[in-house]
Amino acid sequence: MKAFLLVGAAAVTLAASASAQTAAKPELGSFGYDATGMDRSVSPGDDFYKFANGNWDKTTEIPSDRSSWGGFGILRDLSDQRTRDIIQAAAAAKGAPGTPAQKVGDYYASFMDEAAIEARGIAPVKPELDRIAAIKSPAELARWMGDANRSGITVPVGVQVEQDLKNNTVYSVYLGQGGLGLPDRDYYLDDSNPKFVETRAKYKVHIARMLTLAGIADADAKAQRIFDLETKIARTHWTAAESRQIEKLYNPVATTQLAAKMPGLDWAAFLPAAGVTQAQVIAAQPSALTGTAKLIASEPLSAWKEYLTFHTLSNAAPLLPKAFVEENFSFKGTTLAGTPKLKDRWKRGVDLVNYGMGEAVGELYVAKYFPPEAKAKAEQLVKNLIAAMDLRLQKLEWMAPATKTQAREKLAAFTYKIGYPDKWRDYSRLEIRAGDAFGNADRATRFEYQRNLDKIGKPVDKSEWGMTPMTVNAYANPLLNEIVFPAAILQPPFFDPNADDAVNYGGIGAVIGHEISHHFDDQGRKFDKNGNLADWWTAQDIERFKAYTDRVVAQYGAYEPIAGKKVNGELTLGENMADLAGVNVAYDAYKISLGGKPAPVIDGWTGDQRFFLGFAQVWRNKYRDPFMLQILTTDPHTPGMWRPYVVRNVDAWYSAFDVKPGTKFFLKPEERIKVW
Repeated sequence: MKAFLLVGAAAVTLAASASAQTAAKPELGSFGYDATGMDRSVSPGDDFYKFANGNWDKTTEIPSDRSSWGGFGILRDLSDQRTRDIIQAAAAAKGAPGTPAQKVGDYYASFMDEAAIEARGIAPVKPELDRIAAIKSPAELARWMGDANRSGITVPVGVQVEQDLKNNTVYSVYLGQGGLGLPDRDYYLDDSNPKFVETRAKYKVHIARMLTLAGIADADAKAQRIFDLETKIARTHWTAAESRQIEKLYNPVATTQLAAKMPGLDWAAFLPAAGVTQAQVIAAQPSALTGTAKLIASEPLSAWKEYLTFHTLSNAAPLLPKAFVEENFSFKGTTLAGTPKLKDRWKRGVDLVNYGMGEAVGELYVAKYFPPEAKAKAEQLVKNLIAAMDLRLQKLEWMAPATKTQAREKLAAFTYKIGYPDKWRDYSRLEIRAGDAFGNADRATRFEYQRNLDKIGKPVDKSEWGMTPMTVNAYANPLLNEIVFPAAILQPPFFDPNADDAVNYGGIGAVIGHEISHHFDDQGRKFDKNGNLADWWTAQDIERFKAYTDRVVAQYGAYEPIAGKKVNGELTLGENMADLAGVNVAYDAYKISLGGKPAPVIDGWTGDQRFFLGFAQVWRNKYRDPFMLQILTTDPHTPGMWRPYVVRNVDAWYSAFDVKPGTKFFLKPEERIKVW
């Protein structure tokens, strides 16, 4: 499950010729780094992020429709604009019925017809509300919850189809905890943070307002009961850090045993409605599922119907009239994330189409914006990173010789996907109707759910992608022993074929190294070279590795991005370890790219300095406080502006910037964490 979770030693150099370097200008600065964003009044050792990005931080305002802003956001904006042009062209072309162009165009145009949506009111969602009102028994309740998974409506038991963690040649059905309207259990249960307490009060007001907009009486009392029910669900949930332990998420259960092991939910009604016909499922958080099933039996049927009514409205809100859209955004956008302004409708339309028909749009996107030569250059860079990682694995002192051999075998079996899939998704069975915004979105969600159900019993499709080409992100998938980099992230500041190699290695190189290392970190080590859940480390390897991870937890746990809320070192451990590996492996790969020659000095900056500046540049980011609180609570990544501080563990950074004892981020050589 991606949410649970995204070759030989010969070096391949990636160095552009001098003539090529001077022929085309980098997009940022003179060599690929925006030096105007620096604050040279700050010592690199006192605050490397501010040294590299301080002026950018001072002069940059977060756009009013965003909860955060930085390199990722800038590229997402660019990707959205390009995608809109593609979608609008498809809409204008009025493709033949049933073609991807027709579906993409009508999908977008239907959402953009705000007047028609206003005229329909809540009519599109009314049949679902009526079905909830008609529920009269526990079996009917379970049946509705099962079917709700097909529409993506929040319910206490979620259903996913993914590769089996211990036999990744087949697909299995996973059952997981769900059902909360707030981002995490801590929002309900943590009384120590006044922001959580304040958010709870605002959430109850939001629930009541949504019910009132739908013409539902006694909204305040119902909102309190809904909130109380969710609080009880939250008490059953695993913490985010607990859910990160992937081996604990693998708990096979025969479907005939669910009623005995998790009594309270009518599983015989729930599973068929969710499309689950298998003899066995995998319980991801069994105690949470058991607790939830008990609540389904113990809480009044009327309370569950109120709960389902609200979550059905909440799920539908972006596709309903303006009053619902604005109330939904007021809470989810402004209260939870601090975003002042709703995104323009066209941006929301792009998001909707990307979610429902992303690969149909992606095929057009890469044809226009990601030429084959860009893919080839990126692939060369990846090969250098893999070669550097192989050299690092050979030299590890804490890993047993036999384990190192297996680690290198795993790396040799490694695959990478760059830019876009080799084959595109088939949307021929997805029905898109002109003028039916709500129905199109619901059918797209159900289509994707059924597409995943249809995988069961078929060979695993190793060519499948978990992101669209327009996505500004990357991931490691341990089940396929792969890393994936969509086209949209392979742009400045991450990657620019016309930039200095040092900046590219510090940017996308460190990101690639980060993703590679996930296959060898505290979770990746639980998967063998074939991608199956099987711990191949010795007990001594684990003990020695834990000595490093304990130090990483402590180092990051001392950072306090907002008053009263520190980084959760346990939750962010995997990503912090990957940053530590990524910057080291990318640095080695940069040295490989030089082919034994000294790096040139450009604008007074040495190659090593440019490498670390390129690394810091990609993490330029600003967050609104409510969103910062949310990600510190739920996100396994350390906030962006704190990620460059990983360099305090890298010897080369100290020599590059002459970092001296007494500066804030100085660590003695023996205090630097050198796991890789």
